[in-house]
Amino acid sequence: MENSIPAVEIKNLVKDFRTSFRKQMLRAVDGVSLRIMPGEVYGLIGPNGSGKSTTMKALLGLVAPTAGQCAIFGKDSLKVDSRNDVGFLPENPYFYKHLSGAETLRFYGKLCGLKGKVLDERVSELLALVDLEGARDRRLGGYSKGMLQRIGLAQALVQEPRLVILDEPTAGVDPIGSRQIRDLILKLKERGITVFLCSHLLEQVQEVCDHVGIIFRGKMVKEGKLDELIAIEDQTEIVVKDATPELLAEITALIEKSAGTTLLRTGKPRTTLERLFLRETINREEQP
Repeated sequence: MENSIPAVEIKNLVKDFRTSFRKQMLRAVDGVSLRIMPGEVYGLIGPNGSGKSTTMKALLGLVAPTAGQCAIFGKDSLKVDSRNDVGFLPENPYFYKHLSGAETLRFYGKLCGLKGKVLDERVSELLALVDLEGARDRRLGGYSKGMLQRIGLAQALVQEPRLVILDEPTAGVDPIGSRQIRDLILKLKERGITVFLCSHLLEQVQEVCDHVGIIFRGKMVKEGKLDELIAIEDQTEIVVKDATPELLAEITALIEKSAGTTLLRTGKPRTTLERLFLRETINREEQP
């Protein structure tokens, strides 16, 4: 029954902010709803200023919704205990640069109540997970951006959360570091940890996410399973192995009759998440 409770449930979230003149209200999030089940990797994408970060802050209880509700494993996000099972990596995490990687994790581990042998084992486990064992005693001031993001992800995992929220985890990271973080997200998925990812790197989102939401001007304009979203509805493709040119000319009727030919896959050809994103946002930008 526990797995039937959504890891994240946001219902009709609305968040208004006062402008600097205190006369008008700016609606940053306008009726956003989404659900993430345990073990899923969900990607929230949108242009700058679209409401992604505000949605995440509302889920974390950092801002109070103007209307609507946010819940984590069935608990209201405004209640402190809802964050007990959550690890969070902000876009620009702050660290004490004079501490080493191991010292940093020990510091956060102590804040979470770990100590002694349990703490030592947890630090070693996390350093191995994020592939920083060789830099465990190096000060963070000497870490690259990618290494800092990985140590940040490690600290978000100190208390063994069931849900990890990542805000632009590869911002400013080189391609190698970005690939390492992508692989870490897949490792979390293998462990059954739910991941809520906010990113502008659409290729990365397409590689790791099960579900995707596109948010634009505060509204959720497209949301669902990734495979379904990027399917091209009015086309069908047939993939065959070792087919001759003649067989391709006669197409599907002869495939089943042809000895030695294997039909590998049929279904809808895929667009890319980038094309879907541009279609759902640029077209709306042009509308009055």
